[in-house]
Formats: sequence, structure tokens, C-alpha cells
Amino acid sequence: MPTRGDARRGARSGARRIAWPPTLAAKRAQPFDVSHLRFRPQIPRGGALHCFVLDCSGSMMSGRQLAHAKGLLVALFDQVGASRDDAVLICFGGARADVRFGPAIPRWWNERWLEPVGGGGGTPLAHGIRAARTVLARAARRRPAQQRWLWLLTDGRSADRPARPPEADRTVLVDFERGAVRLGRCAALADAWDGLYLTPDDLLG
Repeated sequence: MPTRGDARRGARSGARRIAWPPTLAAKRAQPFDVSHLRFRPQIPRGGALHCFVLDCSGSMMSGRQLAHAKGLLVALFDQVGASRDDAVLICFGGARADVRFGPAIPRWWNERWLEPVGGGGGTPLAHGIRAARTVLARAARRRPAQQRWLWLLTDGRSADRPARPPEADRTVLVDFERGAVRLGRCAALADAWDGLYLTPDDLLG
């Protein structure tokens, strides 16, 4: 993860594209300060692809986690669109995983098309990651200079433990687990993937 010195050097060099996940992870619950800024390295003509994998299982419905996840996705899609990067949304639940959007640059109607996304059934995490790997592998062939991010938004209520897709340059796990008894599977998977572990509060402040 970039250091505070990296952020200052990035600002001086003109690399003004903010890396939001590490920036918000540095901020946590503190009032925002310029020292929290982390900058994305410049990738000539490559840009980035953000592949969002959303858990739409029944367990995400019980405490309105799915509604919160969709609200967070609206904000993330707006950030991706402002950066002129590409996004993909894969929804998994029941016994299947489907690509619902992209790869494409998100537009202004993000909230309108995300609102009808529903949920229910089991948590086929392996299906969701398999679908993401297919998308990421295709992107790697078509645009090898593009940086590929894999975002997993889930409460971790799955026995599946898929391997990290090798096509993903960065991985971010957003933990929506709630309740008095928590399994901690999202943190464990983030550790296994050497990825960034966040909660929704980390991203929304």
C-alpha cells in the first residue's frame, strides 16, 4: 500500500488520480485530512477495470445488507465513471452467478438500474468468483495494460473458499457480516488473497 510519502510525491508529480480504497482505509473514522490521500500510479493508456462481485443471497437480505451494498455500489460506480474507468457487476445468489453490467464506463443512471437487483437463496461464492475470473481473463487478453481490480461485497456466509483469481491485480473484500455472532470469513479470505479488507463504514465514512 502506498505510504504518506508516496502520496506527497504523487501530488508533486501531477499524478492526481486518487486511489479510493487505500485512501479511505487510511482515513477510517478520522476527519478527512490530505495526509490520508493515496494516489494511483499512472498506467499509460491502460486505465482500470473494476469488477464488482455482489452477494445477493438470502443472508444478505435478512438485515438489509443487500440494500446497503447497492447504495455503496452506486457511490463506487460514480467514482469509477468519474475516472473514466470500466466497471463490471456480477451478482451471485441461489445457484447461479450473472453478469449484470459491463465491462463499460458507468453512467449517470447507476442508481436506477441497481435498484431492481434482488436476492435470495444460497451463497454460491465459487460461482461468483468463477464468473469474475472469466471476465478478468478476457479483459487481460484484450487490454493487457489495464489494471484489474476485483471487489467482493459479501457477508461471508458461504462454505466456499475459492482461490484468488490470478488475473486480478488487486483484490478488495467489503465485509457486510452483521449480528452478535460473526464468522469472520471475509477477513480470512482477504488474508488468503493478500487483499484489502474493508467494511462499508470504511468506504462511506
